[in-house]
Amino acid sequence: MSSVIYGPVPSWRLGRSLGIDLLGTEGKTCSFDCVYCQLGRTAHPLTKRRQFVLIERLAEELELVKGLDIDYVTFSGMGEPTLACNLGEAIELVKSVLPFPVAVLTNSAFMGEREVRRELTLADTVVAKLDAPNEELFRKINRPASNLRLKDIVSGIRKFRQEYRGRLVLQIMFIAANMRYARELAKMAESLSPDEVEMNTPLRPCGVSPLPLQDMEVIEGQFARLEVVNVYRSPKPEVKPLDIKETLKRRPKV
Repeated sequence: MSSVIYGPVPSWRLGRSLGIDLLGTEGKTCSFDCVYCQLGRTAHPLTKRRQFVLIERLAEELELVKGLDIDYVTFSGMGEPTLACNLGEAIELVKSVLPFPVAVLTNSAFMGEREVRRELTLADTVVAKLDAPNEELFRKINRPASNLRLKDIVSGIRKFRQEYRGRLVLQIMFIAANMRYARELAKMAESLSPDEVEMNTPLRPCGVSPLPLQDMEVIEGQFARLEVVNVYRSPKPEVKPLDIKETLKRRPKV
């Protein structure tokens, strides 16, 4: 059996991050099939929430990581964490056991659903994906399920911003396909009032080449009115060797 908890791993966004995978599937389970995903193609396309991992199992593994030196507990793993219908319960459990802030990395697909937004408000930081300013580019880059629409996703993020008192971060993955749309993406980001915009490009192995630093700096200039973090200038945290039982296996980096 694979572990629900993995890491800690170095995250350019969150420092030393202890990951939690509420999906636990062999192969990626997601509502998107992004061209740049380091996990490869989506093995299990899904747009309906369900339970994958029992909360009791997470509770058992959390007992094994008490005392670990980390910066964040991050819900990520083998796909889209909001597909797990017990995400809110899991966040509450983590907060009751570990004295660290909790982050959720989401593709934003289900933020239009009231229950998903309610559960996400339990996290200290929500990192929401937004890679395209129009439907055509959205389908080209993120390759979403056929019933998902960009306008609904943007509307969901906007509603969440109005309800959420924590730290909302927009993450934009820049590749050749969307680099010329930086101005449009910046305007869209401004309308959503995030606390921060993370400008990323795929530096880890995947099917798409990263943009060079020079291009990312030009793109960054379009986001002058927002708080921006550029992946090329982010600190790379040091991570101590894993100090928990061997049964807790490493998973892909967040």
